[in-house]
Amino acid sequence: MLNASGPAGEIGETVATVTEYEAAQKLVSQLIAGEIPARAIAIVGVGVQTVERVTGRLGYANAARSGAVNGVLIGLFLSAIFVLGNPAVPMQAFVGILFVGVAIGMILSLVTYSIVRRRRDYASVMQLKADHYEVTVLAASVGKARQVLGRSVTPTPRPAPSAVAEPPQYGERVDEPPRYGERVIPERPPLPPMPPAAPAPVEGTAPEAAPADGEHPAEGERSDGDGSSR
Repeated sequence: MLNASGPAGEIGETVATVTEYEAAQKLVSQLIAGEIPARAIAIVGVGVQTVERVTGRLGYANAARSGAVNGVLIGLFLSAIFVLGNPAVPMQAFVGILFVGVAIGMILSLVTYSIVRRRRDYASVMQLKADHYEVTVLAASVGKARQVLGRSVTPTPRPAPSAVAEPPQYGERVDEPPRYGERVIPERPPLPPMPPAAPAPVEGTAPEAAPADGEHPAEGERSDGDGSSR
């Protein structure tokens, strides 16, 4: 973040959302130019993750090389102090002190590598990345901040934190039966399937009426075995 917000834990409302950190810096500069209090502005990285980029493999040769580079700076610093204290020092002394600094840097680098090489034998650079960045402003300056940014930047509401189910307490059973007095609604069984509808009668035919009890077929009519009468 560029600026410290107000009270601890209070970052205000989101007025802009960008994907690049440089874009968030430009928005902060624009808000400060619009007379928004600097302490009311914050940059919030959402979805922050660490990325460790491996730059190479470490070894005694690489450690000595990097130590020599650092030793040059040490030698120059010691030579400058020696020359300022005694301007009549010959050039050979200056070069000698420079080589002493290089040797000191190499020794320190080799000792450091011999201690660290058991844990890691590679060189890397750590980097922080985020999915997107939110520019937030405290509630007292939100309206003015949105006017400064204009309508081109659409504020994105902050999503509500998802509710996390609490784990069962100590001694509480997950499959514990209902206690006395608690109403339990039983599950209803599924309904049986409906019977198929009867087929509709064919047009032009009337159903034959069955003879009532005690009635006999009239004289001259003889019943066949198949139920028909003549």
